[in-house]
Amino acid sequence: MNKESLTIQKIKKQQLLPLFYHDDITVCIAVTKTLYEAGVRCVEFTNRGSKALENFQDLVKERNNSMPEMLLGIGTIKNGDEATIFINAGADFLVSPVFDSSVCDVANLNKILWIPGCMTVTEIHTAQKAGCNLIKLFPGNILGPGFVEAIMPLFNGLDFIVTGGVDTTEENLNAWFKAGVAGVGMGSKLITKDILQNKNYEELKVKTKKVIAAINNVIKAK
Repeated sequence: MNKESLTIQKIKKQQLLPLFYHDDITVCIAVTKTLYEAGVRCVEFTNRGSKALENFQDLVKERNNSMPEMLLGIGTIKNGDEATIFINAGADFLVSPVFDSSVCDVANLNKILWIPGCMTVTEIHTAQKAGCNLIKLFPGNILGPGFVEAIMPLFNGLDFIVTGGVDTTEENLNAWFKAGVAGVGMGSKLITKDILQNKNYEELKVKTKKVIAAINNVIKAK
């Protein structure tokens, strides 16, 4: 099995993809370690600030030292140049809010998983033709579980992860997984501003474990 397939397998097994950005590298490391301690093995660090590259490089170093099983992805990748920079920095996978052919080309060249963001059936079709196997549906709060349920029969063989508007409640998670998603991306609903400001990492650990347990309950009940 190639690296891309293995990464997809790991994300689908986890079913939760936490995502965040912070300017302070000590906070970035603390958040990532806390998620790791809670059982998370795939994290998306978003390219949304001036220190994104520098902090990502330091996160990779820390991962290599203390979190050997963690896959570190980079999100908000919108062009091929950004993709190349972060692949060279050690990214295990790429995530985008859009479908961009230059990112697709770089990912294919480097044999690395790229998860493009799609909002329409046409975009999903384009991504599938380009060889993408895991699609990010974004923004989830606009699309809703009904959209997922409607498109699933159209795209056999594709897996979907939904980001944006996914809540931590079992009721909300049930709606998404019942509709057919393979996983959910969760940012500020999980890694809240309050947790980051107060550095309440114990709360983050407890919350993450609860979300993982809720997802497992939902899957068992399907």
